[in-house]
Amino acid sequence: MPKRLCCPECFDDRGLREQIFPFLEPEHGTCSYCGRHDVDLLEPQALAPYFELVVNVYELSEQGQSLAEWMKEDWQLFPHPAMNVASAKQLLADILGDGEIVRASFIPSPSYKSEGLVQWETLRDEMMYRNRWFLDMSLDTDRLLQLLDHLPAIGLPRTWYRARIPSGDETYAIDKMGAPPKRLASHGRANPAGIPYLYLGSKPETAVAEIRPHTGEVACVADFAIPEIRAVDLRDPRKLVSPFILEDASAIGQLRADLPFLERLGEELTRPVLPSGAAIDYIPRQYLCEFIKKSGFDGVVYRSSVSDGINLALFEPESATGGGVALYKVSKVSVEVKEA
Repeated sequence: MPKRLCCPECFDDRGLREQIFPFLEPEHGTCSYCGRHDVDLLEPQALAPYFELVVNVYELSEQGQSLAEWMKEDWQLFPHPAMNVASAKQLLADILGDGEIVRASFIPSPSYKSEGLVQWETLRDEMMYRNRWFLDMSLDTDRLLQLLDHLPAIGLPRTWYRARIPSGDETYAIDKMGAPPKRLASHGRANPAGIPYLYLGSKPETAVAEIRPHTGEVACVADFAIPEIRAVDLRDPRKLVSPFILEDASAIGQLRADLPFLERLGEELTRPVLPSGAAIDYIPRQYLCEFIKKSGFDGVVYRSSVSDGINLALFEPESATGGGVALYKVSKVSVEVKEA
């Protein structure tokens, strides 16, 4: 019987794909589990040391669920359509060399706890409603920086877009499409007033949608080239982190406990706010972005709440090089509502 081989696409984990599979000198061909062609391949047992560390952050419990289900839920492993729970269990059994463990029920170990989410909500409330510059509450910024280092933005587009609605019949030239001057920079989703950032969308449609146009309006859309940058990607922290690059189970368990905190920070930047409350609601986001900038990053990537593209807040607008300006007519604006 031919040996069964697995590939990185079975797991869709950044650490496995970029670090562990190449290190283990894979073969090349068709995956026995997900069916992908022309991929790196390993015997599942080669991954046992890495998966055993992850398994160690869970405990047996009749009230729990299978390891395959936890790994799908906590680390978003096995997303390939061919890797349903049954297939994931089989692959895990082959990795661990144990067909019984994958049928048992587990819960996450209660030994690992996170204070980050509670600290953030308390700090957020204080910044918005009690103190602004001299805060009583503080975050564990060392831990926050460690967590942000798990979220590097990789494979970003080199061309991004910014849109503006012109006044009257004027068409903005490229020198009018960048970030506003310091004295005119109002508070934004990521920047405090007076400190301009350059807000960019990954597609023209994203850039136009972000300025909330009306049907029939015409938008000027400029393209900007950006160099290689070091940015934090807050779109989907649970998907981006990899437990397999950590060296001990305690670090993996703590990372798992901190994931809701990272997800909350991602939501902070994405969640829309009403214009009447923006000056206050933006304050925690500005604090977060200021910390990211102070930590040596060039920008932050976040989901768009009004389109299927992504957004980039670039802390140093002058690092982007403007190209041309095109006109786009807004043919339709879609609105979805639900009962409050």
